[in-house]
Amino acid sequence: MSQPSTNMDNKKYAKLLLDYCLEIKTGQKLYIKSTTLAEPLIRELFREATKIGAHTVVDMAFEGQNKIFLDNADIDQLSFVSPNHKEAMNEFDAYLYIKAPFNLREDQNVDGEKRKKRSEGLKEVSQAYFTRTASGDMVRSLCLYPTQASAQEAGMSLEEYTDFVYRACNLHLDDPKSAWLERRKNQQAIVDHLNTVDEVRYVGTGTDITFSTKGRTWINSDGRTNMPSGEVFTGPVENTVNGVVHFSYPSIFMGVEVQGITLEVKDGVVEKWSSEKGGEILDQVFEIDGARMFGEVAIGTNYNIQIPTKNILFDEKIGGTIHMAVGQSYKQTGGLNNSSIHWDMIAEMKDGGQIFTDGKLIYESGRFLEFDI
Repeated sequence: MSQPSTNMDNKKYAKLLLDYCLEIKTGQKLYIKSTTLAEPLIRELFREATKIGAHTVVDMAFEGQNKIFLDNADIDQLSFVSPNHKEAMNEFDAYLYIKAPFNLREDQNVDGEKRKKRSEGLKEVSQAYFTRTASGDMVRSLCLYPTQASAQEAGMSLEEYTDFVYRACNLHLDDPKSAWLERRKNQQAIVDHLNTVDEVRYVGTGTDITFSTKGRTWINSDGRTNMPSGEVFTGPVENTVNGVVHFSYPSIFMGVEVQGITLEVKDGVVEKWSSEKGGEILDQVFEIDGARMFGEVAIGTNYNIQIPTKNILFDEKIGGTIHMAVGQSYKQTGGLNNSSIHWDMIAEMKDGGQIFTDGKLIYESGRFLEFDI
């Protein structure tokens, strides 16, 4: 498969990830997980991390590995966790996960019960990940290496998609780190306001939902834990979420494309759900412990990203959108919901959408009214 970027691009990307996102230091242990398609970027990451003096472990999956496992594994195997992965989540200083898919649909026909058993098997290590990243004991970053599968899903050529990814990450600029530092400053003004309010209301096409964030912490997502980033988020007070929300953007979850999701929520619990496409995966997900409550509410602020590409890493950051996630809370927000899944769902706000805080309109048609973003 042809590779999308030059060696110089990968060096620039690697430096941003190690220096800005993870802030890797001498003697730290770094765990990098991806697929073999991301080898050009991983090579530069390994080179730079070694120069810094870090201890780097690389885990690269081959094509079809997860499907082969799920199709053939027995109950005991579904509960097995790689010792390398387990040690990394419990002991390492930094974790970098690079999405580099071969085929975004390869898992869509996997047996639903096996998915559930696998999710249960990974629950302990997932909780270790969420606990350690929340406390700051382990820093993590999620990024993407452009592949043909992702480009095709986005409706672009590989060259076009690579340019899209690099612009979203500010890698087209001479000094991407400075651009992310500027974003950090601007988003902090929004976070400072949101951390003073009790109630938030999202209003849009098919959406009118309110929730309390009293006592919770809004987070400035400025490109360190996700690259690219550009969002502010928190965990709602679990039992205060009420109303209806329609997510207009498509997403892929467990290899299945789901479109037009509508959720009806009462006292924090999703009571009814429907979708225009992919409804069977909703039925499966809402059988998982904790999946019918919300772990995250957020606002996308990256206006370098303006089109959905069916990739949540980018789509949830689209400037002019909001998203909510069912399942696991990010503990650093003060959220209490526990689940083995975390599924972000996205809604367009540029078509007249509004956000109110304690009854005051602060956002309309995809833009904050008082803050410079």
